Amino acid sequence: MNPEQSNKSRWWHLADRVGAMASFLCAIHCALLPFVLALLPLIGLEFLADHRFERIFVLCACVLASLVLVRGFRRHRRSLPLRLAVPGLSLLLLGIAFIDLGSPILHSVLVTCGGMLLAAAHFANLRLDSHRDGVHVHGPQCAH
Repeated sequence: MNPEQSNKSRWWHLADRVGAMASFLCAIHCALLPFVLALLPLIGLEFLADHRFERIFVLCACVLASLVLVRGFRRHRRSLPLRLAVPGLSLLLLGIAFIDLGSPILHSVLVTCGGMLLAAAHFANLRLDSHRDGVHVHGPQCAH
């Protein structure tokens, strides 16, 4: 692999890692928000409960996931990340639709599950892409 391809590959791996972390944090945020809603203003984080923040965050996660996971599929030709991402993105978008319909529990469940599926899609994509590049990824089959 030449240096230019290596730099591009590093950038896509970084984007995948950012997407995985953002999706995972989104899932945690949505799962915990109903329990910590009253505490947010006390610690200066009331913006985390704002529906606009959540919509923007989900939109960015959808765009990033779409770009990174489609690009990953083109590289490794494995559909698992996309099979995880499609229902994950659907649940995220459906959950966002329930923000204003007065069903906070349904919203939290949908967005939490969607975020976890999307994070799993990013992790699967990273693993498949790493195997393609010949990079060793530690797993249960490792002897060290």
